[in-house]
Amino acid sequence: MALSDEPAAGGPEEEAEDETLAFGAALEAFGESAETRALLGRLREVHGGGAEREVALERFRVIMDKYQEQPHLLDPHLEWMMNLLLDIVQDQTSPASLVHLAFKFLYIITKVRGYKTFLRLFPHEVADVEPVLDLVTIQNPKDHEAWETRYMLLLWLSVTCLIPFDFSRLDGNLLTQPGQARMSIMDRILQIAESYLIVSDKARDAAAVLVSRFITRPDVKQSKMAEFLDWSLCNLARSSFQTMQGVITMDGTLQALAQIFKHGKREDCLPYAATVLRCLDGCRLPESNQTLLRKLGVKLVQRLGLTFLKPKVAAWRYQRGCRSLAANLQLLTQGQSEQKPLILTEDDDEDDDVPEGVERVIEQLLVGLKDKDTVVRWSAAKGIGRMAGRLPRALADDVVGSVLDCFSFQETDKAWHGGCLALAELGRRGLLLPSRLVDVVAVILKALTYDEKRGACSVGTNVRDAACYVCWAFARAYEPQELKPFVTAISSALVIAAVFDRDINCRRAASAAFQENVGRQGTFPHGIDILTTADYFAVGNRSNCFLVIRGLGGQLMRQAVCVLIEKLSLSKMPFRGDTVIDGWQWLINDTLRHLHLISSHSRQQMKDAAVSALAALCSEYYMKEPGEADPAIQEELITQYLAELRNPEEMTRCGFSLALGALPGFLLKGRLQQVLTGLRAVTHTSPEDVSFAESRRDGLKAIARICQTVGVKAGAPDEAVCGENVSQIYCALLGCMDDYTTDSRGDVGTWVRKAAMTSLMDLTLLLARSQPELIEAHTCERIMCCVAQQASEKIDRFRAHAASVFLTLLHFDSPPIPHVPHRGELEKLFPRSDVASVNWSAPSQAFPRITQLLGLPTYRYHVLLGLVVSLGGLTESTIRHSTQSLFEYMKGIQSDPQALGSFSGTLLQIFEDNLLNERVSVPLLKTLDHVLTHGCFDIFTTEEDHPFAVKLLALCKKEIKNSKDIQKLLSGIAVFCEMVQFPGDVRRQALLQLCLLLCHRFPLIRKTTASQVYETLLTYSDVVGADVLDEVVTVLSDTAWDAELAVVREQRNRLCDLLGVPRPQLVPQPGAC
Repeated sequence: MALSDEPAAGGPEEEAEDETLAFGAALEAFGESAETRALLGRLREVHGGGAEREVALERFRVIMDKYQEQPHLLDPHLEWMMNLLLDIVQDQTSPASLVHLAFKFLYIITKVRGYKTFLRLFPHEVADVEPVLDLVTIQNPKDHEAWETRYMLLLWLSVTCLIPFDFSRLDGNLLTQPGQARMSIMDRILQIAESYLIVSDKARDAAAVLVSRFITRPDVKQSKMAEFLDWSLCNLARSSFQTMQGVITMDGTLQALAQIFKHGKREDCLPYAATVLRCLDGCRLPESNQTLLRKLGVKLVQRLGLTFLKPKVAAWRYQRGCRSLAANLQLLTQGQSEQKPLILTEDDDEDDDVPEGVERVIEQLLVGLKDKDTVVRWSAAKGIGRMAGRLPRALADDVVGSVLDCFSFQETDKAWHGGCLALAELGRRGLLLPSRLVDVVAVILKALTYDEKRGACSVGTNVRDAACYVCWAFARAYEPQELKPFVTAISSALVIAAVFDRDINCRRAASAAFQENVGRQGTFPHGIDILTTADYFAVGNRSNCFLVIRGLGGQLMRQAVCVLIEKLSLSKMPFRGDTVIDGWQWLINDTLRHLHLISSHSRQQMKDAAVSALAALCSEYYMKEPGEADPAIQEELITQYLAELRNPEEMTRCGFSLALGALPGFLLKGRLQQVLTGLRAVTHTSPEDVSFAESRRDGLKAIARICQTVGVKAGAPDEAVCGENVSQIYCALLGCMDDYTTDSRGDVGTWVRKAAMTSLMDLTLLLARSQPELIEAHTCERIMCCVAQQASEKIDRFRAHAASVFLTLLHFDSPPIPHVPHRGELEKLFPRSDVASVNWSAPSQAFPRITQLLGLPTYRYHVLLGLVVSLGGLTESTIRHSTQSLFEYMKGIQSDPQALGSFSGTLLQIFEDNLLNERVSVPLLKTLDHVLTHGCFDIFTTEEDHPFAVKLLALCKKEIKNSKDIQKLLSGIAVFCEMVQFPGDVRRQALLQLCLLLCHRFPLIRKTTASQVYETLLTYSDVVGADVLDEVVTVLSDTAWDAELAVVREQRNRLCDLLGVPRPQLVPQPGAC
């Protein structure tokens, strides 16, 4: 459960997963015995190759794979299966293909059951040593089809190394001929082992097993251990994890060393441990990006540490005593529990010196707990547990303290996960004394809810899963009285995780940990009842967790109580001055303060219910005199709510912004400026809260609602909207019209812009009805232009809302909005009779109408800016209709040089204003490509170096300079290709830019540039002279532009000469020698 490193997928698949798990443990015996016997008996008939051989292999794999979860069911049948296959291997008449096939079958069995169990069945008499050794010797290490044969033979050879006779007795007379000596058995085995430790296939793993069995033999270690260790350390020193061969060599060598120091006797390995540790430090394995090397490094380090320390069982460790589940339950049914006092004895070797290498080992294991890969952290955690079991009590406690340092919020989720694994290992080994439980339980409770946002997702699933594993381990490790002070906290946290965690693995891990505690501890309240409802399989289904197991939770109750408060207040219940009002106010404030804990799908309903309850409560119970608030309540409420607007939780800001907006007018009297200032700060975008789009939206809504509440009144800036504060309000609302914040949810700035448009409309209509003179001309112009821009952008429903606001302001006549630019032309373009019939969310209806605003100078810039974004969008219908509408407009002004000049100037101004602004510049380059391709500016191509072309070229060069954005570069290539139609220096500069792109660092850019230049030269035949055109297109088409830059650059320079542009020169990097 604690090894989960990747979040599990939730959803409909979970029900099927339950069925699979249930079926996976349903097998009771090896049911395919007869079929397997027949299959193995037919190997001599099918070994020759072809379909029959593959069918037999595949069928055997399918049979064996069924027992991956229950491999012990194969144990009664392993011996006869091995005998059938070894009969083939040991038969001298068996062809090589049949022998290889037999070993493939043996490997499949080994893969399922594990080599440690299967190895014991191999023949391992003295008479088997030389035949097996001869079989290994004749194998070809480079034959990739027979690696299973080499793997199994090396494992078989490792078993024969366990014979209790000196190998020298098998050598006989080594002198076969005078002057010619033959290698001893010992040397042959060592040579084979060393040669297979550096191969790239799985035989390397078997060679490591062979070495560990061979080198640790009493007769071999005296003469060969030092030599082999020297060979191994030289291999490590010469190898680098930066190369593939180096990784392979280091892998095999580290496996062999770890196995030797695991199986060898301490007195044999101790003289070499310090040297091996120094060599391992020099390898700098923690810097490698190879997970397996880092894991093997940690494994070897812990084995070296255990070699330094004497093997012993720590006398000071915690011993639970009775760990029988049946005994625990029997005691519980009798109403008693086993009460044994903890006896901590002093360590007999407390005064023994700890070798100096131990500190380095523990330091490296602590670093391994923070590794980026789970397998490395798991190995380090086991090493910490093993080492601590041999340390004196004081030093072991220091190790526990170092592990607890992993649980800092400055550490990553990897450190938290590794720390949890280490604590579980220490706990189950009895090395985590009860005196440490106060500190440990505190961090485990934090780990059970650990969740950290990373970009578009969050991490922490593995931490929560490992924390459940710690709770599971503690249930087995401690007496009930030791954990009794922490039962409430642990049980609550596990139930919450089992029901509410979004990850299925965490929910199941929490349920398993809870079940273990109920059974082993017997102190969890309502344990059996909870387990009956929220067992391992029940929590696997998310819908079941959230809708069935949870029942009527706090969210529903809070919402219901808020509705009750609202209705009681509206009913004018006689509670004025009663303490119950304080309770109601506390509930509303607490709900608004903790909105971030409410599930997202019900958060809006909860927010609306609390705000409605607050408005009704204040109106009924906080008015001291008609139109006058209780000063003390007003001061406390306003001050508290304004302070909450600076809360670091976005949802808290949302709640209290809307709460301020819902306050009745008498509570705002005398404090209006202060409240508006606080809300304006919420709507302002700063680097710290740039992602708080929802709080900015709700702040805008609150400002608009307050304006409606207080109304308009001249000369009273602290009581109503007036000339002294209206410009500040407009400034805040208009400032949010440029909010284009994006995050993992998409363009969340649309929420802000929509709220800003609605608020601008409400405020403007309010002023028009009462004091239209407060609406200044420049303010009205900016409102209409900003709304027109939004009405021409790419999101359908948002465009429809903007058009509705625009037409409402245009056609309002009670009285009309003053200073609307081009009112007469607008009323002709958008007659009142068409308002209801036009579907502005349909691109086919919206864009033909909105592009007509391009003919009005005041609106041209903003409408064109919106159209540019739509043309560069992703929705096919939006792109098609916006492009067609723009082309229709430009077609109509082709005969009007002044209009075309104004349009082109506006387009360049938009480019200049939004240079390096990816949201606008990339769509703008696509727009330019479209209009240039369709000849919209053909009239400018008759003039050499037209100012439009000159400025456009300069802006394009600035935009793509040093860019790594593929889409921007591709759009830039298209624009440069179209600009070769402009004669003069513009053409030469465009060709030069394209030549530079032919040697871009990205092969895709080079290939695309060559392809588009090829098409351009064929389209605009006058760009290149007829005498060189054929050669130019040949170079463009025949060159492999994704080849090495040195090759590409030579061809590019040839093109420069043919096109008549200067060859680009490499600029030396600053500081380069």
